[in-house]
Amino acid sequence: MTDGFAFRRRRVGSDRFAWLTEPRITPARPAVSWPCAGQCCERPDRCSTVPNASLSALALAAIVLAKPLAGQGWDPNLAGDRYRNPIIFADYSEPDVVRVGNDFYLTSSSFGDVPGLPILHSRDLVNWTIIGHALPKLYAAAFDTPQHGNGVWAPSLRLHNGQFYIYWGDPDRGIYVVRARDPRGPWDTPLLVKEAKGWIDPAPLWDDDGNAYLVHAFANSRAGIKSELHVAQLNADGTRVIGDDKLVFDGHAHYPTIEGPKFYKRNGGYYIFAPAGGVPTGWQTVLRSRTVYGPYEDRVVLAQGSTSINGPHQGAWVATALGEDWFVHFQDRGAYGRIVHLEPMTWANDWPVIGVNPNSDGVGEPVTEHARPRIGNAKGAMHACRKPRTNSIGPSVCSGSGKRIRLRRGIRCRSGLDGCAYVRSRSHKAP
Repeated sequence: MTDGFAFRRRRVGSDRFAWLTEPRITPARPAVSWPCAGQCCERPDRCSTVPNASLSALALAAIVLAKPLAGQGWDPNLAGDRYRNPIIFADYSEPDVVRVGNDFYLTSSSFGDVPGLPILHSRDLVNWTIIGHALPKLYAAAFDTPQHGNGVWAPSLRLHNGQFYIYWGDPDRGIYVVRARDPRGPWDTPLLVKEAKGWIDPAPLWDDDGNAYLVHAFANSRAGIKSELHVAQLNADGTRVIGDDKLVFDGHAHYPTIEGPKFYKRNGGYYIFAPAGGVPTGWQTVLRSRTVYGPYEDRVVLAQGSTSINGPHQGAWVATALGEDWFVHFQDRGAYGRIVHLEPMTWANDWPVIGVNPNSDGVGEPVTEHARPRIGNAKGAMHACRKPRTNSIGPSVCSGSGKRIRLRRGIRCRSGLDGCAYVRSRSHKAP
Protein backbone atom coordinates (compact mmCIF):
# COMPACT_ATOMS: atom_id res chain seq x y z
CA MET A 1 0.00 0.00 0.00
CA THR A 2 1.03 3.61 -0.26
CA ASP A 3 0.49 6.31 2.35
CA GLY A 4 1.67 9.56 0.83
CA PHE A 5 4.90 10.52 -0.83
CA ALA A 6 8.56 10.39 0.14
CA PHE A 7 11.39 12.39 -1.32
CA ARG A 8 14.32 10.17 -2.19
CA ARG A 9 17.79 10.92 -3.50
CA ARG A 10 18.77 8.89 -6.54
CA ARG A 11 22.31 8.33 -7.75
CA VAL A 12 22.64 9.12 -11.47
CA GLY A 13 26.39 8.58 -11.73
CA SER A 14 29.45 8.07 -9.58
CA ASP A 15 29.32 11.68 -8.47
CA ARG A 16 25.93 13.04 -9.62
CA PHE A 17 22.58 12.80 -7.89
CA ALA A 18 19.00 13.85 -8.50
CA TRP A 19 15.86 14.10 -6.38
CA LEU A 20 12.73 12.18 -7.22
CA THR A 21 9.32 11.92 -5.60
CA GLU A 22 7.88 8.44 -5.27
CA PRO A 23 5.01 6.76 -3.40
CA ARG A 24 6.11 5.60 0.02
CA ILE A 25 5.67 1.81 0.22
CA THR A 26 4.55 0.47 3.57
CA PRO A 27 6.34 -2.81 4.35
CA ALA A 28 4.12 -5.86 4.67
CA ARG A 29 4.38 -7.53 8.07
CA PRO A 30 5.05 -11.28 7.82
CA ALA A 31 2.36 -13.47 9.33
CA VAL A 32 4.93 -15.50 11.26
CA SER A 33 8.24 -14.62 12.82
CA TRP A 34 11.41 -16.25 11.53
CA PRO A 35 14.02 -16.62 14.25
CA CYS A 36 17.47 -17.60 13.05
CA ALA A 37 19.10 -18.89 16.20
CA GLY A 38 22.45 -20.59 16.05
CA GLN A 39 23.61 -21.80 12.68
CA CYS A 40 20.51 -23.41 11.13
CA CYS A 41 17.48 -21.47 10.00
CA GLU A 42 13.86 -22.43 9.42
CA ARG A 43 12.19 -20.85 6.41
CA PRO A 44 9.05 -18.71 6.81
CA ASP A 45 5.76 -19.31 5.10
CA ARG A 46 5.17 -17.53 1.84
CA CYS A 47 4.61 -13.79 2.25
CA SER A 48 2.50 -11.40 0.24
CA THR A 49 4.37 -9.37 -2.35
CA VAL A 50 5.29 -5.69 -2.49
CA PRO A 51 3.09 -3.60 -4.80
CA ASN A 52 5.45 -3.07 -7.73
CA ALA A 53 4.65 0.56 -8.44
CA SER A 54 6.85 3.61 -8.24
CA LEU A 55 5.79 6.79 -10.03
CA SER A 56 7.11 10.32 -10.09
CA ALA A 57 4.70 13.01 -8.96
CA LEU A 58 4.09 14.23 -12.52
CA ALA A 59 3.54 10.73 -13.88
CA LEU A 60 1.19 9.89 -11.01
CA ALA A 61 -0.80 13.08 -11.59
CA ALA A 62 -1.17 12.22 -15.26
CA ILE A 63 -2.57 8.78 -14.43
CA VAL A 64 -4.94 10.24 -11.84
CA LEU A 65 -6.35 12.55 -14.50
CA ALA A 66 -6.69 9.71 -16.98
CA LYS A 67 -8.28 6.95 -14.86
CA PRO A 68 -8.83 5.91 -11.23
CA LEU A 69 -5.87 4.40 -9.41
CA ALA A 70 -7.92 1.59 -7.88
CA GLY A 71 -6.40 -1.73 -8.82
CA GLN A 72 -3.57 -0.15 -10.80
CA GLY A 73 0.04 -1.17 -10.34
CA TRP A 74 2.86 -2.98 -12.09
CA ASP A 75 2.60 -6.76 -12.05
CA PRO A 76 5.65 -8.71 -13.30
CA ASN A 77 3.70 -11.98 -13.42
CA LEU A 78 2.49 -13.24 -16.81
CA ALA A 79 0.37 -16.21 -17.78
CA GLY A 80 1.97 -19.45 -18.83
CA ASP A 81 4.60 -19.54 -16.09
CA ARG A 82 6.38 -16.46 -17.41
CA TYR A 83 7.39 -13.07 -16.02
CA ARG A 84 8.11 -9.63 -17.46
CA ASN A 85 10.67 -6.96 -16.66
CA PRO A 86 11.06 -4.94 -14.59
CA ILE A 87 10.41 -7.26 -11.70
CA ILE A 88 10.39 -4.23 -9.35
CA PHE A 89 9.11 -1.02 -10.94
CA ALA A 90 10.54 1.13 -8.14
CA ASP A 91 13.80 2.82 -7.26
CA TYR A 92 16.11 0.13 -5.86
CA SER A 93 19.47 1.40 -6.99
CA GLU A 94 22.47 -0.95 -7.28
CA PRO A 95 20.73 -4.09 -5.98
CA ASP A 96 22.51 -7.12 -4.59
CA VAL A 97 20.93 -10.52 -3.93
CA VAL A 98 21.88 -13.62 -1.95
CA ARG A 99 20.14 -17.00 -1.74
CA VAL A 100 19.76 -19.06 1.43
CA GLY A 101 18.06 -22.37 0.69
CA ASN A 102 15.03 -21.45 -1.39
CA ASP A 103 14.85 -17.92 0.02
CA PHE A 104 16.28 -14.86 -1.74
CA TYR A 105 17.19 -11.58 -0.05
CA LEU A 106 17.86 -8.23 -1.74
CA THR A 107 19.26 -4.92 -0.56
CA SER A 108 20.07 -1.69 -2.39
CA SER A 109 21.57 1.78 -1.98
CA SER A 110 19.72 4.08 0.39
CA PHE A 111 22.07 7.13 0.47
CA GLY A 112 20.87 9.44 3.27
CA ASP A 113 17.41 7.88 3.67
CA VAL A 114 16.22 6.69 7.08
CA PRO A 115 15.67 3.84 7.68
CA GLY A 116 18.41 2.69 5.31
CA LEU A 117 19.48 -0.48 3.54
CA PRO A 118 16.07 -1.99 2.76
CA ILE A 119 15.83 -5.78 3.01
CA LEU A 120 13.50 -7.54 0.58
CA HIS A 121 12.57 -11.22 0.49
CA SER A 122 11.42 -13.46 -2.36
CA ARG A 123 10.71 -17.12 -2.94
CA ASP A 124 10.78 -16.93 -6.77
CA LEU A 125 13.09 -13.99 -7.74
CA VAL A 126 10.08 -12.25 -9.33
CA ASN A 127 7.82 -11.17 -6.45
CA TRP A 128 9.43 -9.32 -3.54
CA THR A 129 8.36 -8.27 -0.02
CA ILE A 130 9.93 -5.60 2.18
CA ILE A 131 10.80 -7.31 5.47
CA GLY A 132 12.90 -4.65 7.18
CA HIS A 133 15.93 -2.37 7.08
CA ALA A 134 19.49 -2.95 8.23
CA LEU A 135 20.04 0.70 9.23
CA PRO A 136 17.33 2.03 11.57
CA LYS A 137 19.37 5.22 11.77
CA LEU A 138 22.47 6.59 10.09
CA TYR A 139 25.89 6.38 11.65
CA ALA A 140 27.13 9.99 11.74
CA ALA A 141 25.74 13.19 13.24
CA ALA A 142 26.33 14.95 9.92
CA PHE A 143 23.30 13.14 8.52
CA ASP A 144 21.04 15.17 10.82
CA THR A 145 21.33 17.67 7.95
CA PRO A 146 20.18 16.44 4.51
CA GLN A 147 23.20 15.21 2.54
CA HIS A 148 21.79 15.19 -1.02
CA GLY A 149 22.91 11.73 -2.06
CA ASN A 150 25.75 11.07 0.35
CA GLY A 151 25.81 8.11 2.70
CA VAL A 152 25.08 4.52 1.71
CA TRP A 153 26.33 3.65 -1.79
CA ALA A 154 26.15 0.30 -3.64
CA PRO A 155 25.89 -2.33 -0.88
CA SER A 156 26.90 -6.00 -1.12
CA LEU A 157 24.88 -8.65 0.71
CA ARG A 158 26.55 -11.94 1.66
CA LEU A 159 26.12 -14.91 4.00
CA HIS A 160 29.23 -16.18 5.80
CA ASN A 161 29.52 -18.51 8.79
CA GLY A 162 25.80 -18.29 9.50
CA GLN A 163 25.78 -14.47 9.49
CA PHE A 164 24.46 -12.01 6.95
CA TYR A 165 26.90 -9.24 6.03
CA ILE A 166 26.12 -5.98 4.23
CA TYR A 167 29.08 -3.88 3.05
CA TRP A 168 28.73 -0.42 1.59
CA GLY A 169 30.89 2.53 0.71
CA ASP A 170 30.41 6.00 2.12
CA PRO A 171 32.39 8.25 -0.27
CA ASP A 172 33.31 10.66 2.52
CA ARG A 173 34.12 8.17 5.29
CA GLY A 174 35.08 4.75 3.97
CA ILE A 175 33.82 1.16 3.92
CA TYR A 176 31.27 -0.03 6.49
CA VAL A 177 29.68 -3.36 7.37
CA VAL A 178 26.68 -4.49 9.41
CA ARG A 179 25.91 -8.07 10.42
CA ALA A 180 22.89 -10.08 11.57
CA ARG A 181 21.86 -13.70 12.16
CA ASP A 182 18.38 -13.00 10.84
CA PRO A 183 17.90 -10.77 7.77
CA ARG A 184 14.85 -9.29 9.47
CA GLY A 185 17.13 -8.05 12.22
CA PRO A 186 18.28 -6.95 14.60
CA TRP A 187 21.42 -5.82 12.77
CA ASP A 188 24.61 -4.94 14.60
CA THR A 189 25.93 -1.40 14.88
CA PRO A 190 27.87 -0.43 11.71
CA LEU A 191 31.61 -1.11 11.81
CA LEU A 192 34.13 0.99 9.89
CA VAL A 193 36.10 -1.62 7.94
CA LYS A 194 38.38 0.91 6.23
CA GLU A 195 38.57 4.64 6.78
CA ALA A 196 39.20 6.10 3.33
CA LYS A 197 37.91 9.02 1.32
CA GLY A 198 36.57 8.01 -2.08
CA TRP A 199 36.40 4.23 -1.60
CA ILE A 200 33.02 3.00 -2.87
CA ASP A 201 31.14 -0.10 -4.09
CA PRO A 202 32.80 -2.79 -1.92
CA ALA A 203 32.20 -6.52 -2.30
CA PRO A 204 33.79 -9.29 -0.19
CA LEU A 205 34.98 -12.78 -1.13
CA TRP A 206 35.82 -15.53 1.37
CA ASP A 207 38.16 -17.93 -0.38
CA ASP A 208 38.40 -21.70 0.06
CA ASP A 209 41.67 -21.37 2.03
CA GLY A 210 40.09 -19.12 4.66
CA ASN A 211 41.48 -15.83 3.31
CA ALA A 212 39.07 -12.97 2.73
CA TYR A 213 39.26 -10.15 0.18
CA LEU A 214 37.44 -6.96 -0.71
CA VAL A 215 37.13 -5.45 -4.19
CA HIS A 216 36.18 -1.78 -4.50
CA ALA A 217 35.96 1.19 -6.88
CA PHE A 218 36.56 4.93 -6.47
CA ALA A 219 34.52 8.13 -6.52
CA ASN A 220 36.52 10.59 -8.59
CA SER A 221 35.09 13.63 -6.77
CA ARG A 222 36.60 12.46 -3.48
CA ALA A 223 39.62 10.34 -4.40
CA GLY A 224 40.71 11.93 -7.66
CA ILE A 225 40.63 8.40 -9.15
CA LYS A 226 38.07 6.68 -11.36
CA SER A 227 37.80 3.74 -13.76
CA GLU A 228 39.96 1.53 -11.55
CA LEU A 229 39.18 -1.55 -9.45
CA HIS A 230 41.34 -2.49 -6.47
CA VAL A 231 41.44 -5.54 -4.18
CA ALA A 232 42.44 -5.51 -0.50
CA GLN A 233 42.75 -8.33 2.00
CA LEU A 234 40.33 -8.59 4.92
CA ASN A 235 40.78 -10.21 8.30
CA ALA A 236 39.08 -13.59 8.75
CA ASP A 237 35.72 -12.26 9.94
CA GLY A 238 35.62 -9.50 7.32
CA THR A 239 35.57 -6.57 9.73
CA ARG A 240 38.92 -4.92 8.94
CA VAL A 241 41.10 -4.29 5.87
CA ILE A 242 44.64 -5.66 6.22
CA GLY A 243 47.46 -3.80 4.47
CA ASP A 244 47.25 -1.81 1.24
CA ASP A 245 44.89 -2.43 -1.65
CA LYS A 246 46.25 -3.36 -5.09
CA LEU A 247 45.17 -2.29 -8.56
CA VAL A 248 43.70 -5.30 -10.39
CA PHE A 249 42.01 -3.62 -13.38
CA ASP A 250 42.41 -0.28 -15.16
CA GLY A 251 39.39 0.57 -17.32
CA HIS A 252 40.50 3.93 -18.68
CA ALA A 253 41.17 2.64 -22.20
CA HIS A 254 38.09 0.53 -22.90
CA TYR A 255 35.92 0.50 -19.76
CA PRO A 256 35.45 4.11 -18.60
CA THR A 257 33.76 4.59 -15.24
CA ILE A 258 34.07 0.92 -14.34
CA GLU A 259 32.62 0.61 -10.84
CA GLY A 260 30.09 -1.35 -8.77
CA PRO A 261 32.10 -4.62 -8.65
CA LYS A 262 30.86 -7.92 -7.25
CA PHE A 263 33.35 -10.69 -6.38
CA TYR A 264 32.74 -14.42 -7.00
CA LYS A 265 34.61 -17.70 -7.39
CA ARG A 266 33.65 -20.48 -9.81
CA ASN A 267 35.52 -23.65 -10.77
CA GLY A 268 38.71 -22.31 -9.22
CA GLY A 269 38.52 -19.02 -11.12
CA TYR A 270 37.96 -15.53 -9.73
CA TYR A 271 35.26 -13.38 -11.32
CA ILE A 272 34.53 -9.69 -10.89
CA PHE A 273 31.19 -8.50 -12.31
CA ALA A 274 31.36 -4.73 -12.87
CA PRO A 275 29.38 -2.15 -14.86
CA ALA A 276 31.13 0.38 -17.09
CA GLY A 277 30.28 3.13 -19.54
CA GLY A 278 28.12 5.29 -17.26
CA VAL A 279 24.72 4.76 -15.70
CA PRO A 280 22.21 5.65 -18.47
CA THR A 281 24.09 4.08 -21.39
CA GLY A 282 26.59 1.62 -19.93
CA TRP A 283 27.04 -2.13 -20.10
CA GLN A 284 27.91 -5.09 -17.87
CA THR A 285 31.52 -6.24 -17.84
CA VAL A 286 32.93 -9.45 -16.36
CA LEU A 287 36.60 -9.97 -15.46
CA ARG A 288 38.15 -13.36 -14.77
CA SER A 289 41.49 -14.60 -13.47
CA ARG A 290 43.10 -17.69 -11.96
CA THR A 291 44.44 -15.60 -9.07
CA VAL A 292 42.87 -13.03 -6.76
CA TYR A 293 45.12 -10.16 -7.81
CA GLY A 294 45.07 -10.92 -11.53
CA PRO A 295 45.90 -10.37 -14.27
CA TYR A 296 42.23 -10.31 -15.30
CA GLU A 297 40.77 -10.99 -18.73
CA ASP A 298 37.77 -8.85 -19.65
CA ARG A 299 34.58 -9.21 -21.65
CA VAL A 300 31.32 -7.32 -22.17
CA VAL A 301 28.54 -9.79 -21.33
CA LEU A 302 25.38 -7.62 -21.38
CA ALA A 303 24.48 -4.46 -23.31
CA GLN A 304 21.39 -2.68 -24.60
CA GLY A 305 21.86 -3.94 -28.16
CA SER A 306 18.66 -3.69 -30.19
CA THR A 307 16.41 -3.46 -27.11
CA SER A 308 14.80 -0.45 -25.42
CA ILE A 309 16.42 -1.28 -22.05
CA ASN A 310 19.17 1.29 -21.63
CA GLY A 311 22.21 0.78 -19.42
CA PRO A 312 21.46 -2.78 -18.25
CA HIS A 313 24.12 -3.30 -15.58
CA GLN A 314 25.27 -3.40 -11.95
CA GLY A 315 23.72 -6.13 -9.92
CA ALA A 316 24.04 -9.68 -8.67
CA TRP A 317 24.67 -13.18 -9.95
CA VAL A 318 22.47 -15.63 -8.04
CA ALA A 319 21.85 -19.36 -8.53
CA THR A 320 18.71 -21.27 -7.60
CA ALA A 321 18.78 -24.48 -5.57
CA LEU A 322 18.25 -26.38 -8.84
CA GLY A 323 21.37 -24.84 -10.33
CA GLU A 324 19.88 -22.20 -12.64
CA ASP A 325 21.88 -18.97 -12.88
CA TRP A 326 20.25 -15.52 -12.96
CA PHE A 327 21.40 -11.91 -12.96
CA VAL A 328 19.55 -9.10 -11.16
CA HIS A 329 20.41 -5.56 -12.31
CA PHE A 330 18.99 -2.07 -12.57
CA GLN A 331 17.96 0.21 -15.41
CA ASP A 332 18.00 4.00 -15.03
CA ARG A 333 14.55 5.34 -15.93
CA GLY A 334 14.98 9.01 -15.02
CA ALA A 335 12.27 10.19 -12.64
CA TYR A 336 11.07 6.60 -12.16
CA GLY A 337 14.40 5.78 -10.54
CA ARG A 338 16.60 2.74 -10.99
CA ILE A 339 14.19 -0.10 -11.58
CA VAL A 340 15.10 -3.77 -11.18
CA HIS A 341 15.34 -6.39 -13.95
CA LEU A 342 15.92 -10.15 -13.89
CA GLU A 343 17.93 -11.84 -16.66
CA PRO A 344 18.58 -15.51 -17.39
CA MET A 345 22.25 -16.42 -17.33
CA THR A 346 24.21 -19.31 -18.85
CA TRP A 347 27.89 -20.18 -19.25
CA ALA A 348 29.97 -20.68 -22.41
CA ASN A 349 33.71 -21.42 -22.21
CA ASP A 350 33.72 -20.29 -18.58
CA TRP A 351 32.25 -16.88 -19.48
CA PRO A 352 28.74 -15.87 -18.39
CA VAL A 353 26.18 -14.99 -21.06
CA ILE A 354 23.45 -12.79 -19.60
CA GLY A 355 20.02 -12.32 -21.19
CA VAL A 356 19.64 -13.56 -24.76
CA ASN A 357 22.50 -13.78 -27.23
CA PRO A 358 21.02 -13.10 -30.70
CA ASN A 359 24.39 -12.65 -32.43
CA SER A 360 26.10 -15.60 -30.73
CA ASP A 361 29.01 -13.30 -29.84
CA GLY A 362 28.77 -13.71 -26.07
CA VAL A 363 27.31 -10.23 -25.57
CA GLY A 364 23.81 -10.71 -24.20
CA GLU A 365 20.81 -8.41 -24.52
CA PRO A 366 18.18 -7.92 -21.80
CA VAL A 367 14.84 -9.71 -22.01
CA THR A 368 11.44 -8.06 -21.75
CA GLU A 369 9.83 -11.33 -20.69
CA HIS A 370 11.00 -14.87 -20.03
CA ALA A 371 10.14 -18.22 -18.45
CA ARG A 372 10.16 -17.99 -14.68
CA PRO A 373 13.09 -19.33 -12.65
CA ARG A 374 12.93 -22.98 -11.63
CA ILE A 375 13.34 -22.71 -7.89
CA GLY A 376 12.70 -26.22 -6.55
CA ASN A 377 10.83 -27.41 -3.51
CA ALA A 378 12.20 -27.26 0.03
CA LYS A 379 10.27 -30.41 1.01
CA GLY A 380 12.55 -33.38 1.29
CA ALA A 381 15.62 -31.14 1.37
CA MET A 382 17.90 -30.42 4.29
CA HIS A 383 19.29 -26.90 4.38
CA ALA A 384 22.36 -26.20 6.48
CA CYS A 385 24.01 -22.89 7.31
CA ARG A 386 27.16 -24.17 8.94
CA LYS A 387 30.60 -22.83 9.61
CA PRO A 388 33.11 -24.00 6.97
CA ARG A 389 36.11 -25.93 8.25
CA THR A 390 39.05 -26.23 5.84
CA ASN A 391 37.11 -26.35 2.58
CA SER A 392 34.14 -28.24 4.00
CA ILE A 393 30.70 -26.94 4.89
CA GLY A 394 29.44 -28.91 7.85
CA PRO A 395 30.40 -32.45 8.81
CA SER A 396 29.77 -34.97 6.04
CA VAL A 397 27.76 -32.47 4.04
CA CYS A 398 29.73 -30.74 1.30
CA SER A 399 33.32 -30.31 0.28
CA GLY A 400 34.67 -27.82 -2.21
CA SER A 401 32.95 -24.85 -3.83
CA GLY A 402 30.30 -25.19 -6.51
CA LYS A 403 30.92 -28.94 -6.92
CA ARG A 404 28.36 -31.74 -6.78
CA ILE A 405 29.68 -34.82 -5.00
CA ARG A 406 28.27 -38.15 -3.91
CA LEU A 407 28.19 -38.78 -0.20
CA ARG A 408 26.50 -41.78 1.32
CA ARG A 409 23.90 -43.84 -0.49
CA GLY A 410 20.93 -41.92 -1.88
CA ILE A 411 22.29 -38.45 -1.12
CA ARG A 412 23.58 -35.71 -3.40
CA CYS A 413 25.14 -32.46 -2.28
CA ARG A 414 25.90 -29.10 -3.89
CA SER A 415 27.56 -26.15 -2.20
CA GLY A 416 26.07 -22.84 -3.24
CA LEU A 417 27.30 -19.33 -3.92
CA ASP A 418 26.04 -18.25 -0.52
CA GLY A 419 28.32 -20.64 1.37
CA CYS A 420 25.52 -22.98 2.50
CA ALA A 421 25.09 -26.66 1.70
CA TYR A 422 21.95 -28.15 0.21
CA VAL A 423 21.35 -31.88 0.54
CA ARG A 424 18.49 -33.65 -1.21
CA SER A 425 17.40 -37.28 -1.06
CA ARG A 426 17.09 -39.01 -4.44
CA SER A 427 13.71 -40.33 -3.34
CA HIS A 428 12.33 -36.79 -3.56
CA LYS A 429 12.18 -35.07 -6.92
CA ALA A 430 11.77 -31.32 -7.19
CA PRO A 431 9.04 -30.15 -9.58
